[in-house]
Order: sequence, then C-alpha cells, then structure tokens
Amino acid sequence: MCAHAERGHNHLNEIVSLAHPAQRRWYPIVFTIAALVLLPLSVLLLSWQTIDQQIWSHLWQTQMPRLLGNTLTLILGVGVGVTLLGVSLAWLTSLCEFPGRRWLDWALMLPFAIPAYVLAFVFVGLLDFAGPVQSLLREWFGSGLRLPRVRSTGGVIVVLVLVFYPYVYLLARTAFLAQGKGLMEAARVLGQSPWQAFWRVALPMARPAIGAGVALALMETLADFGAVSVFNFDTFTTAIYKTWYGFFSLPSAAQLASLLLLVVMLVLYGERRARGANRAANERPRVKALYHLRGIKAFAATGWCALVFACAFVIPVLQLIVWFWQRGRFDLDERYAGLILHTLYLGAMAALITVSVALLLAFARRLAPTQAINSGVGLANLGYALPGSVLAVSIMLAFSYLDRELVIPLSAWLGGAGKPLLLGSLAALLMAYLVRFIAVAYGPLESSLARIRPSLPEAARSLGVSGPRLFFKVYLPLLLPGTLSAALLVFVDVLKEMPATLLMRPFGWDTLAVRIFEMTSEGEWARASLPALTLVLVGLLPVIGLIRRSAHRNT
Repeated sequence: MCAHAERGHNHLNEIVSLAHPAQRRWYPIVFTIAALVLLPLSVLLLSWQTIDQQIWSHLWQTQMPRLLGNTLTLILGVGVGVTLLGVSLAWLTSLCEFPGRRWLDWALMLPFAIPAYVLAFVFVGLLDFAGPVQSLLREWFGSGLRLPRVRSTGGVIVVLVLVFYPYVYLLARTAFLAQGKGLMEAARVLGQSPWQAFWRVALPMARPAIGAGVALALMETLADFGAVSVFNFDTFTTAIYKTWYGFFSLPSAAQLASLLLLVVMLVLYGERRARGANRAANERPRVKALYHLRGIKAFAATGWCALVFACAFVIPVLQLIVWFWQRGRFDLDERYAGLILHTLYLGAMAALITVSVALLLAFARRLAPTQAINSGVGLANLGYALPGSVLAVSIMLAFSYLDRELVIPLSAWLGGAGKPLLLGSLAALLMAYLVRFIAVAYGPLESSLARIRPSLPEAARSLGVSGPRLFFKVYLPLLLPGTLSAALLVFVDVLKEMPATLLMRPFGWDTLAVRIFEMTSEGEWARASLPALTLVLVGLLPVIGLIRRSAHRNT
C-alpha cells in the first residue's frame, strides 16, 4: 500500500485502488501457483498417516544410522570445503594483483557448467585402480604402489566441493568488491596488515554473503543424487530412490523425503537470515586491486587459483574429450538423436511453462503489491528448496491417488480401459520442473520488470493502449532480455536435473542425464562422455552470460 502513497493520493483513494477488480483478479492466479508448490509439501505430510512398520524397522536396523552419519559428514565436509575454497579465491581475485588474475577472475566461475554427477564419474574414471593415473604410477614406481581408495567419503566431499564452491566464490567476491576502497585503506592507515584487515574488517562484513553461498551449496549437496550414486555413497537422497525401486513403497519413500525436506528447510532458513543481513555498502565498488603481490606470494596465488580451475574444469573437460574420441563418438547414432530430441523437448517445454508462470507472479507483485500477494509469491518461490527426488516422490504420490480415485473410475465409467493416465506422464514431469524452477525464472524477470518505470505504461494507457496490447507493445520488448536469460537458466537446469527425470519419466523417455546415469551405473565411463560433454557445452551458455554480467557490473 505504501507504494501508492508516494504518488500523492490520499488514503481513501489508496484503499479504493486496492479494492479495484483489476487488482483483485491477481489473487486467484497467485494463490493457485502457490497451491501447486504447497501440494508436494502437503502430500509429504499426509504420507505419515500410515507407517509401514516392517520397512521402517528394517531401515532403522540396517541403513538409517549409516544414512544419517553419511549425510551429516557430507554437510560438514562440503560446508568447510566450499567456505575455504570460495573465500580464499574470492579474496585473491577481488583484492590482490598477481599474474593471471584477470582471466582467472572469470575462469573460476566456469565449473558452474559441470553437473556434479559428471565430475564424479570423471574423477572416479581417472583415479580408480584401473584408471590411467594409477596405471601410470604403477608403471613408474612398481606394481606394489597402493594409493587411497577413490570411492571414499573424502572423494565424494572433494568432488562436491569442486562443483559447488562457485556459489560461495561468486557471492563473496561481490561482497569484497562492494566494500569499496576507502574501508580497506582506513584499515591500513590504522596499522592493520593485509591479513589483519581481512580477518577484522573484510570477512565480518562479507559474512552474510558467504553464509548465503554456503547455504546454497549445502542445499545442492542435500539434493544431489548422481554424484553420490557414482561413489556408492548412501545418503538420504539415494535411500529415497532405493525405497521406491527396492521396496516399491511410495509412502515410505515420501516419509524419507519429508525428513530430507526438513533438513533442507532449516538450511534455507539460515540462507534467508544470512541474505537478510546482507546490505550493500554505500561506497563505490573498487575496480583496481588493493594489494600487489610479488615474488613467492604472487607465484603461490597464481598456482592456487590455477590448480582449483584445472581440477574443477580443465582436467574433467579434457578427459571427457579423450573418452569421446576413444569410444563416445561411435555412439553418435539414431538413438543419440532421440536422446537429444527428448532432452531439448523437455527443456524447451519446461522453460516455456515456467517463464510464463514466473511472468504472472512478477506482474502480480508489481500491479497488486499487497501483503497477501507478496506472501503468495514468496511461497511459490519456495520450490527451489525442494530436492528433485522429494518433488518426484510427492507428485507421484499425489498423481497415483488421483488416478486411483478419479481417473480409473471415470475411464471405466466412460467405457475406456480404466488405466492410470497421470502417473508416469509428461505432465507429471513438467509439473515437477515447474515447481522446482519457478524461483530460477522469477529472479531475472523481477529485476527486468523493476527497471520499467510506471510512467511508461501510464503514458501508453493515455494513448489508448491497454490490456494484451499494452503487454505486447510496451512490456514484452523491454522484458525480452530478462525473459531470454530466465528461459535459458531454466532450460539448462532441466537438462541437468537427474533425480526427478529418473524417477518420473514416461517409459522410453530417456534424456542425456538418464543416459549418463545408466552408463555410469555400468562403469562405462567412456560411453557416458558423449552426453556429459553435450551437457557441459550447453551449461556453458548461461555461465558465459553470468561472467559477462559480472564483468559489466565491475567496470
């Protein structure tokens, strides 16, 4: 309501404008979308009505303590790892000058393009006992050489840290750059060494941004299915999959999913708290580096950044190219064309639906900025916190209920076959994508819409342009860059999404991610290289856009 008060209208006019039918019509749209997101949550809660004692006692006796221990170890290890890696790299590239800083600055964002399960199988394929690295070392140093096992807890943590550190790196770097030159120079004038200035000034101020980055990395860790499967490292996510496919118990899988969701929600709450405390500095951002490193320090900084970049991006991509040339290129046949078509179709459909729904939410928040609408939009954006496996199980549970109670009786009554239609359909999969990726599309669209001044549509209305014409003639041309970037982000996320696609795809609807899972399950690393390389190349598109935007912002 306060937004209307700024235009100089009195309080009565403001109340009238909010009660206007044009604003009221946004309520059912927003609440319907919010209900779609809340459906999986409500299904998971209702799944606790009946508890299968046998399955739960079996799980608790055989797997549950190990699952809890593994998940906790993973969270702690990845949390510490991404913090150390992300903060150290952000500090070096934003405040220090050393050889190679300019290209390493953006190169360190490229690991965003590699899905966790791709890096996992490359890591295992390279460093396993029969892999090229160990084979070469045995040739050099004799067959008695024994290296630590790759498929270990440490291996999983290292892979996930290398995949997820860019979340912390990006946010910490932005926070360090935003602190301005004056602040750090004041610290130096007061006799603080660079190290003391970092600990006492820069780090405390950047802590909210770092906390938000770590929380995002932990949410992705909890949601990960592909990487932990490659390492045979059982976590809650793999337990959901095994309970569904092993025991064929959807309610028990849903109960496990709700426990995972509880942990994710706690992490999300921490992330929101951290973001809430994150306030941009009033100073102008610093463009030039503050510390010029020389000698051994400069060499160490370049070496550290280059090592991380090599391990997280260069070596995996080179290994994928080698495997592709050795074996993967022979898989370029009609089946691969089918995989590409399925993947592109799913990505394009999901991007179209998700961007359209996110546009409705962005316009609702702009045209009817009430407390109820804001709450509805906030609920609709919660979907990103739901791991793919959790979503898949809850939507399958909801759709199997609708099939059983509604579709099959109706079909039988109309003289049909009386078969389930919703479960295992493309509609169920697209709904899972929609719920999960609304938040991804909403961010770019909201920021694009915020740049359009209210005076522009008002001027168009005064010239007689309103309704759909106003949207197509005024809004859409101005929103096009934001809409395209939102669609691209959703498209790439759908391509990389493994758990939801694996659990919910219709029969015969394999995608690139599913193909990678099948090949890695059989240990066929070389044959998995072709779909993996395709995903990495497609994933580079939004990352390059992110790099360009980041570079533009800092000039």
